[in-house]
Amino acid sequence: MPAEIYIDGASAGNPGLSGIGIFIKYEGTTESFSIPIGTYTNQEAEFLALIEGMKLCAERGYQSVSFRTDSDIVERAADLELVKNKSFQPFVDEIIQLKSAFPLFFIKWIPGRQNQKADHLAKEAIRLNQKN
Repeated sequence: MPAEIYIDGASAGNPGLSGIGIFIKYEGTTESFSIPIGTYTNQEAEFLALIEGMKLCAERGYQSVSFRTDSDIVERAADLELVKNKSFQPFVDEIIQLKSAFPLFFIKWIPGRQNQKADHLAKEAIRLNQKN
């Protein structure tokens, strides 16, 4: 059974203070993460949410992962391992490297209404930035 990971990035401004939300479901347990990341664009925050989610799963030794994102650009970039906007290429390169840790890697686009938990966590992470 693959781990299910819901990810989202959010920015207060574009660019602005940003945060990522990661919600992991694995074998009946859940983990939630609100991670402040500093100043980024919204799309950069979306990419960083996937990268941090992948790192968390690798640290836990998960072999099969299924990511859910409401960012179509992140879903396409991770699936196809390429991106039209070359400013995002460093993120894609890191995603490709991290994918090697998982014998089974899936990523799927979902509507925002199905990603509310990760969205809430990402917005909380923006507030955590502001407290620092």
